[in-house]
Amino acid sequence: MFAVIKTGGRQYRVVPDDVLEIGKIAGDVGTIVQLGEVLVVGGDTPVLGTPTVAGATVAAEVLDHKRGPKVIAFKKRRRKNSRRKRGYRDEITVLRITEILTDNAKPSIGPRPKKEKVAAPAAEGDEAPAKKKAPAKKAAAKPAAKKAPAKKAAAKGKSEK
Repeated sequence: MFAVIKTGGRQYRVVPDDVLEIGKIAGDVGTIVQLGEVLVVGGDTPVLGTPTVAGATVAAEVLDHKRGPKVIAFKKRRRKNSRRKRGYRDEITVLRITEILTDNAKPSIGPRPKKEKVAAPAAEGDEAPAKKKAPAKKAAAKPAAKKAPAKKAAAKGKSEK
């Protein structure tokens, strides 16, 4: 089963477990969001929307919020000593499609648990010492800098001219 969704002014063909990057949408990392503008639901009997399929949504898990590649807009007018350079980076949300829902169904799949980092087990006889903070470093007193004598010769030479 697949669906064609519209978000951020673009259309995407998605199937469950697809990972796609779309324009930034609201939602914290790890939450499930529902995309409501479904244009087509495909499968054994495809359903075309007019303009959208009634009661169809796509559930997706927010994986990450990031910024896209840098785009440079450089404009130059020849022989006019005129140029302008501007750049920007799009805000992007990375989604994993969890399921395609029809008939006003609610998402049944929750967010996937994150993999935890496994710490190396300590040896039996060794106990991990408590971490101590290093004492604050004191600033060493610096000797006062000697002032250089004023250069009278340079000033003298200028006034004689």
